[in-house]
Amino acid sequence: MAANNPGIELDLTWLARVRVNHPAVLKRAAQIETQRSMKKNWLAAWLLRAVTCIDLTTLSGDDTPCSVCRLCHKAKHPIREDLLQALKMGDKGITTAAICVYPARVADAVKALKSTGCHIPVASVAAGFPAGQTPLKTRLEEIQLAVEDGAKEIDIVINRTFVLTGQWEDLYEEIRQFRQACGDIHMKTILGTGELGSLTNVYKASLVAMMAGSDFIKTSTGKEAVNATFPVGLVMVRAIRDYYWKTGYKVGFKPAGGIRKAKEALIWLSLMKEELGEEWLKPELFRLGASTLLGDIERQIYYHVTGRYPASYDLPMA
Repeated sequence: MAANNPGIELDLTWLARVRVNHPAVLKRAAQIETQRSMKKNWLAAWLLRAVTCIDLTTLSGDDTPCSVCRLCHKAKHPIREDLLQALKMGDKGITTAAICVYPARVADAVKALKSTGCHIPVASVAAGFPAGQTPLKTRLEEIQLAVEDGAKEIDIVINRTFVLTGQWEDLYEEIRQFRQACGDIHMKTILGTGELGSLTNVYKASLVAMMAGSDFIKTSTGKEAVNATFPVGLVMVRAIRDYYWKTGYKVGFKPAGGIRKAKEALIWLSLMKEELGEEWLKPELFRLGASTLLGDIERQIYYHVTGRYPASYDLPMA
């Protein structure tokens, strides 16, 4: 994992200078979406890269210790072993980047991963997920409890009210408190971009989150009506780039919510490569938050190896 972002003092003059050219953002995002697709071994290689960047997620009301355990086993063996052998990747130790669960299921995930001898980190959503509307004291305690149960990464969620009303100082101070509650473990800040009102607000919220010490900024909870979109992603990664140029600190990016197809994952990887470079194509600085994406990636790899798509019984259940 990359070093923690220590954050900087809140710079309101930087926020005041922010201007987002909406038509230009849409045009650039469309260019990235319509680029020529990869073929053959290049495609397989990029699909496997995507697997290693997935935060394999379950955030359902019917999560149980059994379903979490099953997910952990899938995280350790994300692609069927014979398919990896056919690609000469059987000895590379390919796993997903992390498991992401509710705080109440952290202990179950830690136990399941330990039983498999797997060292994948457990991430937990916290701080009043998904709305961020519970009292601050409760949100801070939720973070602390998840950390005590063994979470190595915390995905906090902001109170969108602060963004919509321009209360940047309050947003900064709240995230700083979340940062302190997380201690030394990595903190991802979920912006809930579908509820922020404008791309300008997305950019400003991204900057404030990074100034406050976020190690990752994340698009969505997956519970909003609009989740990860490429225009929003473009704005956020350019905020990351600007923050890096000004401070020298590298912050990661995590699109999440509605990412279900392998083709979408490849577009996100392309966006990262073109906007931030090769260094951001590693799980230390890039994650894909997804619950069903892995199934489609494994399906596409099966097709690459065998020349046909799998029947429902050909691939293990995630």
